[in-house]
Amino acid sequence: MNRPASKQSMPDDQHIIALAKRVLSVEADAVRALEQRIGDEFVQACRLCLNCRGRLVVTGIGKSGHIAGKIAATLASTGSPAFFLHPGEASHGDMGMITSDDVVIAVSNSGETSEIVILLPLIRRLAASLITLTGKPDSTLATAATVNLDVSVAEEACPLNLAPTASTTATLATGDALALALLECRGFTVEDFARSHPGGRLGRRLLVRVEDLMHTGDAVPSVQADTSLKEALLEMTAKGLGMTAVVNSDGRVAGVFTDGDLRRTLDHQVDIHETSIAELMTAGCVTVTPQMLASEAVSVIETHKITGLLVVDDAGRLAGALNIHDLFRAGVM
Repeated sequence: MNRPASKQSMPDDQHIIALAKRVLSVEADAVRALEQRIGDEFVQACRLCLNCRGRLVVTGIGKSGHIAGKIAATLASTGSPAFFLHPGEASHGDMGMITSDDVVIAVSNSGETSEIVILLPLIRRLAASLITLTGKPDSTLATAATVNLDVSVAEEACPLNLAPTASTTATLATGDALALALLECRGFTVEDFARSHPGGRLGRRLLVRVEDLMHTGDAVPSVQADTSLKEALLEMTAKGLGMTAVVNSDGRVAGVFTDGDLRRTLDHQVDIHETSIAELMTAGCVTVTPQMLASEAVSVIETHKITGLLVVDDAGRLAGALNIHDLFRAGVM
């Protein structure tokens, strides 16, 4: 059981701050040193990945395994199909996940990780390309690789120079450099990124369309132009969107009547039984189309300082309706 340090051995605040700064300095130096090694080997690794007809299979174990998993996730989310393969599981059946069309990316600081070394004959038999990220360019894995990326560091940030710290940071940074270089080479766009992250805020903003959120059918408040104000109010109350569309006999939108219009109307003591909604509606109202991005609908609402929108088809016929609450619930506002 770990025991807290005694008061006599407890370092002061400034010493703790100095320790943290040293770690950050060592790791920053390790990453800066990588810049000098970006050259032909890195270009070759990029070419292998760009020409890959299958998947990028990233493998590693221990701390390197965690880094490999993150590299695989970054590659996959930035346009390079990839997955993480545990080398121990590969020796017990999962090697079947690798094909000759794949590129294997092996992460090992020592370059001698036995769980990966044992896979080398199988990778050669498949004729799959092998990219290694190692801290020892003359190691077994590095010399067996199609291309090796040198991620060696002068020292670990660990005071004992034992725990993988600077070395894992350097490896992760190299993986990021590879993934983002590939992103640029592939012409990966913001829209592509959104498709890889449909559950994220960016995905919702770039993928969700008005037709995905709008109320349709009987849920859309709608009255004819000759409807009385009283009947229009009943329709607004029943549908709960704070407005009603006013349509002509052919279904085309003639205007809209909103809660705001109602407040202004009541100031003039209008007869709700005799006055038609056509006399009170806002004609030529702002509308959107079903195919419009929901984020664009947000912009329309903010620009016109309104809380709801009617949705029309190409012929101007009423297709649906939505309000500000629908956009909030969808996470696009």
